Amino acid sequence: MYFFDASSNWQLLFQDPASPVMEGIVEFHHDVMFLLVFIVFFVLYMLGSVVLGFSSAPANSKLVPFSHNTALEIVWTVVPSLVLLFVAVPSFALLYSIDELVNPALTLKVVGHQWYWTYEYSDYGAEYGTINVESYMLAEDDLPAGSYRLLETNYRVVVPTAVHVRALVTSADVLHSWAIPSLGVKVDACPGRLNQAALFVKREGVYYGQCSEICGVNHGFMPIVIQAVSLEDYGSWFSSQIDA
Repeated sequence: MYFFDASSNWQLLFQDPASPVMEGIVEFHHDVMFLLVFIVFFVLYMLGSVVLGFSSAPANSKLVPFSHNTALEIVWTVVPSLVLLFVAVPSFALLYSIDELVNPALTLKVVGHQWYWTYEYSDYGAEYGTINVESYMLAEDDLPAGSYRLLETNYRVVVPTAVHVRALVTSADVLHSWAIPSLGVKVDACPGRLNQAALFVKREGVYYGQCSEICGVNHGFMPIVIQAVSLEDYGSWFSSQIDA
């Protein structure tokens, strides 16, 4: 099975979801679009009926004047309300699930800079020390064969799969936004403010994102790369970083 965890040429739809949140976003989008198709065709049918009916009416026909119709007014008030309710209820549930934060096994601190990201693993600082890294976009001349242009970095953020991770996001200068489409994550990085996001990666893989808030001349050169590995591999990676 092949997954698309980065954008492809001429891509129009979502990347393959790798988290429960992104799966919910994709399903909600499909449900709403399905409903919108019916609404669009119904409106087009009504418009077409009126236009064609009026144009084909006899020249001597007279329009029937009327000022109100109680039944019709009830219908065009109740039906749109039910449609909005049908859309609102699952959207609220999805919004609350995005903000829900189960006891995290790992906290990742993310700081946006002009124009790079820094990451800190400090949960085990008292016993093992803290890991601090800076993540810059790789220049085109430094890209390994097969890598994505403008998306690859010198450092990949490593997180375990099937584990609740909390990301604390802020900025050291101007507004940034930490966004990874496949994981359904987009968190504003604001100076002097700490925002958080919940990550739960369901499968191993490499997930690409970018800064999604205009932050200056090099805004387009702030990629994000998340590498999700098994819990065992994460433990080995963490040990190697501490030993280094």
